[in-house]
Amino acid sequence: MIQDIAPHIFSNAYAPKRPEATSYALYFDGHMVLASKASATLRFPRFSELNGIEESVYEKAIYLFAIDNDCFYLVHQVPEGQPEFELKDIGLFRTSEPRHLAFAGITGYSLYKWYDNHQFCSHCGAKLVPHEKERMLHCLTCNNTEYPKIMPAVIIAVTNGNKILLSKYANREYTRYALLAGFTEIGESVEETVKREVMEEVGLHVKNLRYYKSQPWSFSDTLLMGFFAEVEGDDSITLDREELALAEWFERENIPVSESDISLTSEMIEYFRNHQE
Repeated sequence: MIQDIAPHIFSNAYAPKRPEATSYALYFDGHMVLASKASATLRFPRFSELNGIEESVYEKAIYLFAIDNDCFYLVHQVPEGQPEFELKDIGLFRTSEPRHLAFAGITGYSLYKWYDNHQFCSHCGAKLVPHEKERMLHCLTCNNTEYPKIMPAVIIAVTNGNKILLSKYANREYTRYALLAGFTEIGESVEETVKREVMEEVGLHVKNLRYYKSQPWSFSDTLLMGFFAEVEGDDSITLDREELALAEWFERENIPVSESDISLTSEMIEYFRNHQE
C-alpha cells in the first residue's frame, strides 16, 4: 500500500524548525504539485534548487514531517520561472516511484488542504495561528482549536464461500472494480458502518465480521478500516444506483487482475484471491 515505504522511516512528530537548504519544499496550487519536469521518477525541489526565493519563504515555511533524515515543508509561494520544475496533477502520486516520495506528496497535500481551509476561526472569525508544540491551529481571541481532519471509513470485502462481491462506483472518474466502502456516521461504531453500508448499497445482510487492517488514505483525508464479512441469507443484489454503477459476485479464480498495489481495496482483493479459508 502507498504508506508501506520500508526501509524508509516516516516520522510525523511535530517539530517546527527553520528549513535547511537540503530540506524538501512542497508547493501546491489546487490539485497541482511542483515536481521535476524531466526526471523519470518523482522528485520534489529542495530549497537550494528553487530560483529566486526570498528569506520570507524560509521564515513562513511550515514543517510537515520527516522521512529518514529528510524534512518536508509546506511553502505557500514560489517564484515563477523554475527551469527544472513544473506543476503536475497530484494524480501522479498513485503511480509514481519512488513510493516514499509519492507517500510524502499525498500526505503533504492533505495537510496543505487543511491549512488552506482553516485560516480563520470557525467560531469567531479571527485569524488562526499555529501552535508551538503540536500540529494544531488555535484562536487567540476565543481559544478555539483546530486539528487536522481525519475521517473514519470502512472498506468491506463481502464474501460468499468461494465468491467475493466487487462493485464499480457511479459517476466517478475511478472506473475499476472496488470493494464496498463508506464513511462512519456520528454515533456509529465501525462494525455498524459495515452492516449499514452493505445493506444500503447492495441490499445484503452480513455476519462474521473480521477486521483485516487499516490504511491512511490522504487522497480523501480518510482513515480506512478493512473488514471481511460473510453474506447472511439471500445473496441477491439490490443495487443503489446513485452510489454504484454495478455490483456482482466473482468466483475466486475469475477475479479481475488489479492494476495497482497502493490501496487497501487492492490488497484485500488479492488476499482473498490467494487465501482460501
